[in-house]
Amino acid sequence: MTDVHLSLICTVRDEAESIGALLDSMLAQTRLPDEIVINDCLSRDATPAIVRAYAAREPRIRLVAGGHNIPSGRNNAIRAARGAIIACTDAGLRLDQAWLAALVAPIEAGKADLTGGFYAPDPQTLFELVLAWTNYRRLEEIDPARFLPFGNCMAFRREVWTAVGGFPEWLSHSEDLYFDLEAERRGFQRAFVPEAIVHFRPRASLRAFARQYYLYARGDGVGGLWPRRHAARYGAYAGLLALLAAAARWPALRLPAAALIGSGVAGYTRGPYRRLWPHLAGRPLRERAAALALVPVIRLVGDLAKMTGYPVGLARRPRHPMPQAGTDAP
Repeated sequence: MTDVHLSLICTVRDEAESIGALLDSMLAQTRLPDEIVINDCLSRDATPAIVRAYAAREPRIRLVAGGHNIPSGRNNAIRAARGAIIACTDAGLRLDQAWLAALVAPIEAGKADLTGGFYAPDPQTLFELVLAWTNYRRLEEIDPARFLPFGNCMAFRREVWTAVGGFPEWLSHSEDLYFDLEAERRGFQRAFVPEAIVHFRPRASLRAFARQYYLYARGDGVGGLWPRRHAARYGAYAGLLALLAAAARWPALRLPAAALIGSGVAGYTRGPYRRLWPHLAGRPLRERAAALALVPVIRLVGDLAKMTGYPVGLARRPRHPMPQAGTDAP
């Protein structure tokens, strides 16, 4: 199936600072797509002008415009694309040179209908380094059978997009996971491709990270995703507060409560510390101490952001999912 037309799509908004690096990495692929469709979604900066300048030099690139959020922008780009196989990525990333070749190989070989690659953090500051290895698992921690592709690193046959009804435009976040689960429900085959790497920079501040996780959790709530996982988080923190209240009332419980809480924190941070420690080698003692102290803070802030965002999403969840817009192939 090597003659199948392959489209690479991306939807962007106000990405003037990063769009050039992304386009350069697209054009540096060992397997070039037959076309690159960039959808501009209401940019207020020079993003469209930069894409047009690239398109003037490289005929593979086309600029289209439409949509009001990420899923609607992706759908608009896919409608404009001509490929039978669609690869998706997002702005703010850099693609490994072999990314596209690896990502589409199982589809072209008839072994999968939908594929997802992996990610490699590219931190620029100490905070970003700690955030990267606190929140993102290493490859050996991934269960390929359960890994769901992210919208910034996936490929699929066009018929998957058509059958699923496109990316859910009523869902502003977690839309890619909803798409994956709908594809699975309809019997499409999925494959994890760890060699297909996207490089990303983690959020630069605790506030930006908290907002990111709030929006993710809000999207989970709107989409009705992972209710047991979110319930378990609420249950764990409710148990913690109950334990603290009991220890405050009965002094005899304070030592056992402290030991139990310490054991819980150690278990909750063991994985992040194991991932982070090798990356602190050679750094000054003060930086290493600061990095280690940040791990539980990041864990706590992430959990609080999720617990705040999820009920907001549930309150916004439509009783009946809104119909998808324009899923017919061109």
